Amino acid sequence: MLLVQNVPDTRRKSGNFRHKLSDIIVIAICATVCGSPGPNGMETFGLELQKYFKRFLELPYGIPSADTFERILAKVCPDEFQKYVSQAQNLIHEKWKNINIDGKTMRGSGNNKHDPYHIVSAWCKEKSMTLCQVATDEKSNEITAIPKLLDLINIKGDIVTIDAMGCQREIAKKITLKKADYVLAVKGNQGTLHDLIKDYYETTSDKTVHTEHSKSRGRIEKREYCLCNDVKWLDDGKWANLQGIGMVKSTVTQKEKVTTATRYYITSLKDGTKFAESVRSHWSIENNLHWTLDVLFGEDKHHAKKDNLPKNLNILRKIALTLLHGLEVKKKNASLKMKMLSCSLNPEEYLDKLFGRQAA
Repeated sequence: MLLVQNVPDTRRKSGNFRHKLSDIIVIAICATVCGSPGPNGMETFGLELQKYFKRFLELPYGIPSADTFERILAKVCPDEFQKYVSQAQNLIHEKWKNINIDGKTMRGSGNNKHDPYHIVSAWCKEKSMTLCQVATDEKSNEITAIPKLLDLINIKGDIVTIDAMGCQREIAKKITLKKADYVLAVKGNQGTLHDLIKDYYETTSDKTVHTEHSKSRGRIEKREYCLCNDVKWLDDGKWANLQGIGMVKSTVTQKEKVTTATRYYITSLKDGTKFAESVRSHWSIENNLHWTLDVLFGEDKHHAKKDNLPKNLNILRKIALTLLHGLEVKKKNASLKMKMLSCSLNPEEYLDKLFGRQAA
């Protein structure tokens, strides 16, 4: 059961306490899981299922209004909400294996007081869940957000992958001090380092290559993963536990048109297979998290702007995504969208299952 009863209530002591905070959060989570995001959807969802919620929520004054959902979710501290509500709370001591860190801007969350929020998330592909997140006002602030993110989770023994924005010596040092490995993308922000690695792979013939092929809808892709562990010529001692430089070359053939893209990395890994697996894992944060937030929940179309509301709605969507990934419904191999439909049509069975309750 989600530990929503422990989320601190930030309402003034002299304020309106007609509705319990835990009741509000539980209904908000259920509504989001069933595809009714936002305050208006939460009120409508709650009213239609009031008898169901009465089974396990107090609801002393019935279902909260949309204004109440908006007002309360705008005041709840996102950090505390994340801490107590996220499924990561129940699994925090488990081994993650690959932790992918990347940011996404919520385009509709800006107003005259701040730019659209940029959410930096730590994602675990193996668990299909967001472990934690930190919000910033600008994409450039990822450099300061990533160390804060790393302080919130136990990464010992895992592999942390970060895009080029996080290719910083202090970040590599922090990951190493926390007894984890790293795979950091290298682009133009590390000009000299990027050029040295590029020159090496363009001139050397001594390459360890792991090759993969994939085909989908007429699109054929060949990926070549290369890892060199002889980095004495490159290592100046400033990159903590630097053990290798990597290259990934992607060749895509579609309708007789061939395109290639080459990416470069630094890593503390020595194993080429692990390097390839970690790079491939990082792509899942874009495909399985960011893309899903936009397509399944329409995140970029939402224009919640008030106080903490956009951040907390983002957390709700990620909680819903984690719950849906782990849910089994009657239709085999059901998509996330079909699982949402199943929950909305049969909430008594599937919401009970999600929250660990026995169906009545």
